[in-house]
Amino acid sequence: MARVLALVPDLLFGSRVQGSLLAAGHEVELIGDEGALRSRLEQARDAQGTVLVVDLTNEDLDGSAIVQSLVGEGALTQIRTLGFYSHVDAAVRARAQQAGFDLVVPRSRMAREGPELVASLS
Repeated sequence: MARVLALVPDLLFGSRVQGSLLAAGHEVELIGDEGALRSRLEQARDAQGTVLVVDLTNEDLDGSAIVQSLVGEGALTQIRTLGFYSHVDAAVRARAQQAGFDLVVPRSRMAREGPELVASLS
């Protein structure tokens, strides 16, 4: 199973994501901001099977810019990325794909298939 770092500031949806991933046997850590994420990535940098899940629906967090920056810094070389967005916001999806996410899915699919999506990336 995967080690998951979940950058999901929304506590309600974050708890839902965490619960479904834990139930499937994944190890999950919820992270609320970019600073905490960068700190945890330092510790997880060489960990095989780590997946970074990013909430792209949060207006206070630019998940695409964060991932693009981390990719540019080489901080995600061993870490796969999964972003989720509002299904009505195609521009967010396109921006996330350009930023270098491995997989970008609608929030509803993340809620339904989160454990399987993470497993496919790990």
